Formats: sequence, C-alpha cells, structure tokens
Amino acid sequence: MSDQTIYKAFIFDLDGTLLHTLPDLVNVTNKALADQGFPSHSPEEILTYVGDGAASLIRQAVPAYATPKQAAKVFQNFKSFYHDFGIQYTTEFDGMSEVLQQAKDAGIKLGIMSNKFEQGVLDVRDRFFAGIIEVAHGESEVIPRKPDPTGLILCAQELGVEPSECLYFGDSASDMEAGHQAGMKTVAVMWGYQPHERLMSASPDYVIETPKDMLEFVERAGKEDIRA
Repeated sequence: MSDQTIYKAFIFDLDGTLLHTLPDLVNVTNKALADQGFPSHSPEEILTYVGDGAASLIRQAVPAYATPKQAAKVFQNFKSFYHDFGIQYTTEFDGMSEVLQQAKDAGIKLGIMSNKFEQGVLDVRDRFFAGIIEVAHGESEVIPRKPDPTGLILCAQELGVEPSECLYFGDSASDMEAGHQAGMKTVAVMWGYQPHERLMSASPDYVIETPKDMLEFVERAGKEDIRA
C-alpha cells in the first residue's frame, strides 16, 4: 500500500466480513418460509440473496405467489427466529478475533455497520465480540440500509472520529458505495459472499485477502501511537 494515512477507526460490515453467517441465514430463512408452508432454498440460492439486508433476502426468498400479508409474516418470523436460532452455526473467519484485539490494543476504535436488522447485529456482536467492538448498528427505522451512508456517519460520530479517519471493511459493492458516500476509505475483503467482479466494480480503495492483512493498518497506526 503506497498510501500511509493513519486511520483512527475501523468499521466493519458483518455477514461475510467479520463472520461466516451463511449457515444460520439459510437455517432461519427456511424456518421462516416453512412456517407459511413455502418451499425452502439451498445455501447456494440464499447466498445470491444476501448483502442488501434481511428485508431484501426475504423478498427474494418468498415465492411469487405469496401475498403481501404472507411475505410480511415470513419477515416477522425471520427476525423472531433469528433471535432464537441465529448464531447456532455462525463462525468467525480465521483469525478475526485476534486481529480485532490487536487493533483495539493499538488504540483503534472499532464499530459495525450492517444491513442486518439492528437487534440481530447487537445479538451477534455481544456473542462474538463483546468487549472488543464498542459501536454496532444495523438497519432500523432511523438507519436505512446501505448504500445509504447514514449508519456509517452515525458510527463515526459515536466513535468520536471524523469519517475521513475511518476505514470501512466490507464484502459487497454496496459496502464500498456506502463508505465512499460517508467520506471514508473502503477496504474490500476477498473472503466474503459477493462475486469478486461485482465487488471490484465499486472501486474499493484497498483490497485484502485474509483478516490478518488488516494488521498492516494496525501496525501503521501503532507506529504513530494514535491513542495520544
């Protein structure tokens, strides 16, 4: 990386960036569909639906013949079931906690901004990253889903930094677009869920291949002692 800018905060997408959540997304989506008598979907099918939030996932998963009332019930079920079953099969990407802890120890502030509904984000954060990631938000009545930058700007405010002092890490084109609209530099993670061609079409500022590659930004920050 030729740019030697020092960043004071790292903000992350969740699904496909921090955590491998697809197995639980498949399980919960199919439970919500089955409750209304609708057919299930394969992991490969559901993978193509993720990235734009739970509402978008369910909108694509329900059959075309579903009534609006039935579709709304499936979405309601999804949120309810996610709270009960949403982290049964979720795992961290290799080395993620260790990298985040090193970043925190270096004085970098950490946040999450996801298109998952907000309570789901908080549940997952508290299960996997309690005490490490201090700010976490998802889609809600006051935070539109990405690529709207509102949530990212809010995260920066709550972390006490300027957007220009943040890196936003994500695995989708909408992540890159949201970061740029928020005035942040973006980092495309290549281990996520969106096809690489689509991800790269959104012109990320940096590209990394593994979670450990984040350490280059951490080491850069540590040399400047950003806690001062």
